[in-house]
Amino acid sequence: MDLLYAQATAEFVGSVAALLAVGAIAGLLAGLLGTGSGLVIAPVLYHLFTLQGIDESVRMHLTVGTSLAASIPVTIVSRWTLTQQGNLDKMLIQQLIPGLIMGVMLSALASHYLGSGWLTGLFACVAISIAANMAFWPAGFALGAGLPGSVGTTLIGGGIGSLATLTGMGGSALSAPIFHALRVPLPTAVSASATLGIVIGIAGTLAFIINGTHVAGLPPWSWGYVNLLAVALIAPASMAAAALGTKLAPSVDARLLRMEFACFLALTALHMTYTLFN
Repeated sequence: MDLLYAQATAEFVGSVAALLAVGAIAGLLAGLLGTGSGLVIAPVLYHLFTLQGIDESVRMHLTVGTSLAASIPVTIVSRWTLTQQGNLDKMLIQQLIPGLIMGVMLSALASHYLGSGWLTGLFACVAISIAANMAFWPAGFALGAGLPGSVGTTLIGGGIGSLATLTGMGGSALSAPIFHALRVPLPTAVSASATLGIVIGIAGTLAFIINGTHVAGLPPWSWGYVNLLAVALIAPASMAAAALGTKLAPSVDARLLRMEFACFLALTALHMTYTLFN
């Protein structure tokens, strides 16, 4: 009995340390790269759940739901800070919100019926696309100046909401390159991305909690497809580390760091693809 208790305690302590490390790594890289924390939390969390032996049938759903929930506090703080700086463009957000909400609702409904393989494959495709964007996107490339018409804007919002909800990457990872291509000013784009990320995070988290209710094979401390222990440890660690990353950002080679992170995303995508067929 003492041996089993000691083993269980060691496993719990190890899990706590690993989750704190996930939060710290995610926050630090988010601060250094200027990306949303979900872009970092999701792939690192997936690798951690794989190492912990989480059942493959629920692993990706748990990764997405937990990543969305853990990203909410950081996104709220980021949005508040940017609002205080006067960078909030309410018109831009109002144009994107209708399509975004439709995308989030449809993807939340779809996630209930999509198996882990579909979510994993989608995550791999989005991850490799973001990696390619980070590594090869020309600095001066632009698709236009500002958002397109109402139909195009609705489609953009819907695409961001759908993909962000189904992958757990949050809104910033997907909206930032789109805003950049449309020549939206950087402070405005970052503020809008944070606002959209809050909507995606809250709605997506609720959806994965509901969809994961009564599902077998989930680890302890899980509420649906959201692991509360992971959220409680990752969120504060990522917030503290993000502040540090922001301070260190001017002193690091951003281009080299983005290339390295792009490689990490690409390798994660390749590993996920490999697991789908083996």
